[in-house]
Amino acid sequence: MSELKKLNEGAKFSHGTVGNLGEFAGKVFVKDVLGETSCEISFGTLAPGEAVPFFHSHKENEENYIVLSGKGAFQVDDDVFAVGEGSVVRVATGCDRSIKNTAESGNLTYICIQAREGC
Repeated sequence: MSELKKLNEGAKFSHGTVGNLGEFAGKVFVKDVLGETSCEISFGTLAPGEAVPFFHSHKENEENYIVLSGKGAFQVDDDVFAVGEGSVVRVATGCDRSIKNTAESGNLTYICIQAREGC
């Protein structure tokens, strides 16, 4: 599993790295290392055939997924659609969502940005 490493920080910034995204594995939350206070950002990777192991929803925060590499299927409630490198998906509050790597080879790597809906 990969990790986010803090490289340095000052009074008004934090700087870290997850390293080579081509070698990234697992999931890390940026706030755990850099101390975000207004949104939540995570990096995630799914191996071929792997999916987020549960459907989930949020009451206050929308999520924005940015696919960095790979291809997969994204599901929001009953809607399922293909995603791939460069895809950006916004998911509103109050609906179930999940993402799956549908490729036979190669990881699906993405960033998820979560922030309060309506701000």
